[in-house]
Amino acid sequence: MTSDARTALSAHALRVRERIIRMSAGGGCFIGASLSCADLVVFLYASVLNVTPETRTSRDRDYVFLSKGHDVPALYGTLAEFGFVDEQRLGHHLSPHDSIYWHPNRALAGVEFHSGSLGHLPSVALGVAMDIRMSGGSNRVFVILGDGELNEGSVWEAALVAAAQKLENLVFIVDRNEFQANARTEDLVPLEPIEGKFAAFGWATDRINGHDFDHMERSFTRLPIEPGKPSVVIADTVRGKGLPSIERRADRWFVALTSEEAAALIEELHGGAETVLATQARTVR
Repeated sequence: MTSDARTALSAHALRVRERIIRMSAGGGCFIGASLSCADLVVFLYASVLNVTPETRTSRDRDYVFLSKGHDVPALYGTLAEFGFVDEQRLGHHLSPHDSIYWHPNRALAGVEFHSGSLGHLPSVALGVAMDIRMSGGSNRVFVILGDGELNEGSVWEAALVAAAQKLENLVFIVDRNEFQANARTEDLVPLEPIEGKFAAFGWATDRINGHDFDHMERSFTRLPIEPGKPSVVIADTVRGKGLPSIERRADRWFVALTSEEAAALIEELHGGAETVLATQARTVR
């Protein structure tokens, strides 16, 4: 990847993170896991997906299903970044007069399916991938899952069927930030070895740094990872990425900020050591 491309992607991701922080004011949002998957979502829309605001309803488009629906601020912010949604609408977050709230809603342009109950969208995506193959299409279906979501049995039921059907147009992306709500995954229900488990279910696997755009490029440009198999990319990420004062903190799952606290975190996002230390000293509700 060229340095210019890397710089452009970083700028996109920075603006998406700013939007996530702003959405945490006036009612709050699931900020930690939204920040952990922001780079992944940005990279998909900037460099991988065959979909634009103009082709978002075309049968030939690629599909993205945000199965970990509580992280929708990352999707909202990215849809605004790439012109699917009017930037001004993000200011309506949690307003009763709009469709922008804590989980995806298909009333918003670019959202493919409702989600919120974890473990449901792998099966929805499986059905779409099968329909594409039966119709002779070449488009692909991507599903973004949380690592804690892998505790849902329906994820593995879908994985078994996808492997049996050899759906090489189906790609799971696991946001491996090592937290499940307010607990570490490995302390609650250990998940590792994730690659080995998916391989045992018949999937081709890859593991990357979910904040490194070069890693993403190497992984996503080789899809499908193996012919005749669905692919899973396990992306190691940091909960709260970009805000050292809340990174890897179990209590920074859902955060409700005042406008002043949100402004301070945006300053931290852009700032140096002094700003970080000042924000760390502040009690965030």
